[in-house]
Amino acid sequence: MTKSQSINTRELALQILLKVLEEGEYTSTVIPSVLKNYQYLEKNERAFLTRLCEGTIERMLELDYILNQFSKVKTKKMKPVIRNILRMSVYQMKYMNQVPDSAACNEAVKLVRKKGFSGLAGFVNGVLRNISRNMDSIEYPKEEKQPEKYLSIRFSMPEWIVKMWITDYGYETTKIMLEASMKERPVVIRCNTRKVSMDELVKSLKREGVKVETAEYVDSALKISGYDYLERLDSFQKGWFTIQDQSSMLVSLVGDIKEGYQIIDVCAAPGGKSLHAAELLQETGKVSARDLTLSKVSRIEENSRRLGINNLETKIWDARILEEERIESADIVFADLPCSGLGVIGKKNDIKYKITKEGIDSLAKLQREILLTAKEYVKPEGILIYSTCTVNTLENEENVKWFCEQGDFVLESLEPYLPKVLWNDHTKDGYLQVLPGIVKTDGFFLARFRKKGGKSKEEES
Repeated sequence: MTKSQSINTRELALQILLKVLEEGEYTSTVIPSVLKNYQYLEKNERAFLTRLCEGTIERMLELDYILNQFSKVKTKKMKPVIRNILRMSVYQMKYMNQVPDSAACNEAVKLVRKKGFSGLAGFVNGVLRNISRNMDSIEYPKEEKQPEKYLSIRFSMPEWIVKMWITDYGYETTKIMLEASMKERPVVIRCNTRKVSMDELVKSLKREGVKVETAEYVDSALKISGYDYLERLDSFQKGWFTIQDQSSMLVSLVGDIKEGYQIIDVCAAPGGKSLHAAELLQETGKVSARDLTLSKVSRIEENSRRLGINNLETKIWDARILEEERIESADIVFADLPCSGLGVIGKKNDIKYKITKEGIDSLAKLQREILLTAKEYVKPEGILIYSTCTVNTLENEENVKWFCEQGDFVLESLEPYLPKVLWNDHTKDGYLQVLPGIVKTDGFFLARFRKKGGKSKEEES
């Protein structure tokens, strides 16, 4: 028996689901860790495991809604092992056509017994077979009668987030964003133009069997798919590219970086913006990339070494604490701050279950606390770029309004730095809220501030 044959992928999936949905760990760390530990699994097994876990997490509210129609014991009252075996089994039956319903039921029962719950095997078998017989007749909330509940169940989004988005952006836009969160999307990478040309990178990726598409908004960006294990790619190991969404790349472009600039990134991990800025400096100037923990800073350093970046320094630092020696020392400060992450739900599906209204309030306060410190590093006439990966007015537009009221900085138009396709009613005012589904990126927000006394690009020209 080979190693691969001895591993039950559904049992691995259950381990992942328990860590994420019951113990509060994050898919972004748990799934890659498991895949790294089981690299010897066949490509199709790795793909099955990834889809089963990500899909079950993504659709959890809908799966619970279905289960609660067929089980006298509601999911909240079930034992965690049973609850998650049922969730991933219903996901297979509803969304994985290559898995026969009988196989999903049989494997679930085997797993229940293997985990020491033989007394519940009949219950699990009965619930799943009943669902299988009635899957096509399950009734969902009616959109016209219960629009918020309909969107919540249809797209497995907590109802309070649905209500918040409808208030901020309207029903139709909210529906578009929710639909976008469910769509599979390619990984976006940024070419390391200090090492390789775009043409060379594309040829290298295609030689390794990777599907490559051009990106819409940033010249150095590509969309890739069809690979098995990204870190095994020769072009990755050579440092020819790094993973970074196009929305995140906009931060350095909006900074309008010039050679020789001193740049501070106050919350830099995993380092995409800092590395992009260092590359644009053309081996001049310096980027100081900071974050709170050794593990986060080590990740920046690892990426920097792989990409061959020499003009970047790292520092373990709490962004709320002022470093006196760096006051008014930076031409540009990046403040890409901790946020609710509602813009990246399409990639990190567990975020939507972890965030709370109270959590958003706390994050908005933390963002303001960091901004009050970060602004001290900006030189007279310098630039501060505030950004988040969320879709929420409290953390974005409201924070911009508050920051302007502090009196030190003014907003500047983003339009000299953005492709025209991204211009909207607010880009001339100095900020951009990217909505997933409306724009082909993650949800993202950024604003450009100049310290008073400086001249805008329009004034200089």
